[in-house]
Amino acid sequence: MSDPFVTGPGLPRLLAIMARLRDPEKGCPWDVEQTFATIAPYTLEEAHEVADAIAREDWDDLRGELGDLLLQTVFHARMAEERGLFDFEAVAAGIADKMIARHPHVFGDESRDKSAEQQTADWEKIKAAERAGRAQAGVLDGVALGLPALTRAVKLQKRAARVGFDWPGTAEVLDKIVEEARELVEARDELTAEETFEEFGDLLFVIANLGRHLQVDPEAALRAANAKFTRRFERIEALLAEDGRRPEDSNLEEMDALWDRAKAEERS
Repeated sequence: MSDPFVTGPGLPRLLAIMARLRDPEKGCPWDVEQTFATIAPYTLEEAHEVADAIAREDWDDLRGELGDLLLQTVFHARMAEERGLFDFEAVAAGIADKMIARHPHVFGDESRDKSAEQQTADWEKIKAAERAGRAQAGVLDGVALGLPALTRAVKLQKRAARVGFDWPGTAEVLDKIVEEARELVEARDELTAEETFEEFGDLLFVIANLGRHLQVDPEAALRAANAKFTRRFERIEALLAEDGRRPEDSNLEEMDALWDRAKAEERS
């Protein structure tokens, strides 16, 4: 007789494994102790690792990271089932229903002859109707608190822009960035640490708005900048290692020159 935890179709097998892990008598003590709140940070972490694998174009790693992310859904669904809230089947059915409802041009009678921009606009109209049905009357209702801060800033700004609360172009946003930078310098020099914190947040918020106006995803842009910084600093380390040295054996002037060399090598 085959062991359902070893053989069988992938998804039913995964659901059975999670049920066993959460079994109070036969399961894993760590898994049994977890709650929605304790698992949520892992869910966010796994989503970021999926994005990282895509950015690196590591498709083997992506397969594994998608599995890790799927496990998070299975974990949450299992905990919900134990509390009588819903189960994995309800999660899958819910997203299937949502996809059908949000694509009337594919599953309904609407024409498919529309641009990607028009489809995006239609998608937002459908989402707005869904929020109204859930009694979410406020323009900003439903923008998840758990999103990365830059991503949430852009979503908040997009919602506000749909009702006309937006600058007309990038020139006005750039002017606001200058204003916020000036206020940050003033806070640094004359105000409290708390006020400096607030002004720094205001500056980041406006920079996210500039990205939106430029049609640049600030979260993706910052990830790319992080990757570039890592790549170039690692080149500095490699160049210093040729002389048997480490960064702490160097100084800012030398490392800055090596940074310029690393940048020139990339451009060539």
